[in-house]
Amino acid sequence: MMKPRVLVLYYSQTGQMLDIVNNILSDVKDKVTIDYALIEPVKPYKLPWKPNEFFDVMPETVQLIPVELKPLPQEIKQQEYDLVIFGYTSWFVNPSLPISSFLQSKDAEILSGKNVITVIGCRNMWLHGQEVVKRYFKDLKANLVGNIVLTDSNPNLISVLTVIRWMFKGKKEASGMLPAAGIQEQDMKRASRFGMPIYRHLTENKLALLHKELLMLGAIHLKSGLIVLERRAITNFRKWSKFIRDKGGPGAPERLGRVVLFKRLLIVAIFILSPISSFTAFIQMQLQKRKLLSDREYFKSLDYEANRL
Repeated sequence: MMKPRVLVLYYSQTGQMLDIVNNILSDVKDKVTIDYALIEPVKPYKLPWKPNEFFDVMPETVQLIPVELKPLPQEIKQQEYDLVIFGYTSWFVNPSLPISSFLQSKDAEILSGKNVITVIGCRNMWLHGQEVVKRYFKDLKANLVGNIVLTDSNPNLISVLTVIRWMFKGKKEASGMLPAAGIQEQDMKRASRFGMPIYRHLTENKLALLHKELLMLGAIHLKSGLIVLERRAITNFRKWSKFIRDKGGPGAPERLGRVVLFKRLLIVAIFILSPISSFTAFIQMQLQKRKLLSDREYFKSLDYEANRL
């Protein structure tokens, strides 16, 4: 009996996504043949970021305006795969720009007709990004069979401070009173619990039942408040992305002033207005309990409905 062949297709600026996927597959790596394909922009995004360059990618990320990518290796495109693990993170409540660019490229045809598991590793907001990915999968006729989400389990403001240190200073490790940045090491190691169920459903041709078991194993933890906050965030980001792009494309000097204004207002919103925003979100949750419960079940599922978020 031939081993199932699995493609790990991913983008990772920090290397964290590769660690997550390797932990998921750690218990089954000898039972399957694994190929890795990194999605690579022609012009790479360097870590640490310069702050203005980081915020300058927001408009194109939100508007899903693709950047140029290196083509996938020919041997990957010619291979047949039983399963694809699609790993990505979120930028500005959307899939990272290399990921959305890939999904709009000709190379994305490799997903056509394939069984795909999405693996998301991010600070906290992933709902809208997954909706975008599901929409592209539908167009590509990819078969989404599971979703695993790992997020930073530290309190919101702590995770903001650690991700700022990581993105702008390149320091992931704990320092001072702050813990290490990103998804906690123990959470990544515990992701190994998903490997055997994936392997079993794959070899028994029961992938249609996989996501139910992944959910039972805790693949997605979703609080109603995240739905409320993401709806606000994506509305604001769409307005700001249009406002900035009215002054030119990526890196245009004419739009720098608007990028800096966006950066400053976002920082104020996170550190000063966040408690107020959380309180109003709490009130909204009490008024919309039934709808939010329905929304929670939807976002934990693999279903796709246009304009749900």
